[in-house]
Amino acid sequence: MAAPTTDTNASRAPIEVSFPLPKAPHTNIHLQLTNNGPNLLLFLTTATPESASSAPLGSFVYAMPNRAKPAETLSTPLYTHGGTLDFATRLSKVLARKTGKPVYVGNSSSFASAGMGGTVEEEMEGFRRVVEVVMGLLKTDKE
Repeated sequence: MAAPTTDTNASRAPIEVSFPLPKAPHTNIHLQLTNNGPNLLLFLTTATPESASSAPLGSFVYAMPNRAKPAETLSTPLYTHGGTLDFATRLSKVLARKTGKPVYVGNSSSFASAGMGGTVEEEMEGFRRVVEVVMGLLKTDKE
């Protein structure tokens, strides 16, 4: 029986950050990232000053890099909830491809309170910002 391997450089404590949406400064994205070494666990939600302190549970998606075809990341939803599935799926696939690790993404974010009511452009800007922040956190976590 093989002994379990451990990555001594992996951060086990979750990293929690919050930042405003690019065009909606009163709407913040809150994320919690845990680098477990062989995989990543990411939870996302949005909050406004008017929103309640708790958000409904969103979708939860697992994605892993495809070693045979790197451009075709594999993913599966583990829990689905309304309009949060597409964002969670796209985010998990991008992060799995960029990091080369399996990624779990829990997403309960909503862009409806953004400046223009949650347009595709606002969602894409938020998406790009989340990827940028996560990759930055992983880079500083390695150093």
